Amino acid sequence: MMRTRLFLLGVMVTAIASATAVTGAEAKKKEPPPPPPPAQQPSEGAHTLGTASGWTAYMSKDKTGRVCYVYGQPQKSEPTGAKRKSPMMMVTHRPDEKIANVVSVIEGYPLKEGSDVQLDVGGSKFDLFAKEDSAWARTSDLDKTIVTALGRAKQAVAKGSPQKGPGTTDVYVLGGFAQALAMIDKACGVKR
Repeated sequence: MMRTRLFLLGVMVTAIASATAVTGAEAKKKEPPPPPPPAQQPSEGAHTLGTASGWTAYMSKDKTGRVCYVYGQPQKSEPTGAKRKSPMMMVTHRPDEKIANVVSVIEGYPLKEGSDVQLDVGGSKFDLFAKEDSAWARTSDLDKTIVTALGRAKQAVAKGSPQKGPGTTDVYVLGGFAQALAMIDKACGVKR
């Protein structure tokens, strides 16, 4: 299970790492949302399914099949000015591998070995296991529980512990999460 989650993170990070441009026709139809930071842009072949209040839904294909993911960045991060890459939260579906609702929190810095990232979703608290700069739920059932909570809550707060320096707190506003999740559910055939 851990190997699968690590593989998924690698695929997600790879999928987000290289950029595709919005075509002129797409740009004329509607003003595109601001692009993600350069290190987090979608891979070639990925296309935006839509955005909803700070959450963006994408679909792409790789050698294993369709990959659908939604991601958002925190509205507020503390301490301000901390040296780190842009943090984000993601939910990923890989229907051809029968994988859905994989929750990941990317903190943007090396996490303290053996630590957990604490995720508070509307008062429900979850401990995510940390590896390198990211964290995941320990089971697929916990993933599903977290995704359900994310769809109902107004905000999520992730707290991480770096290898060096003070801990961080990231506040994610969830107003558009359920709508963006519905986009990837439809694109990857995930039923709720």
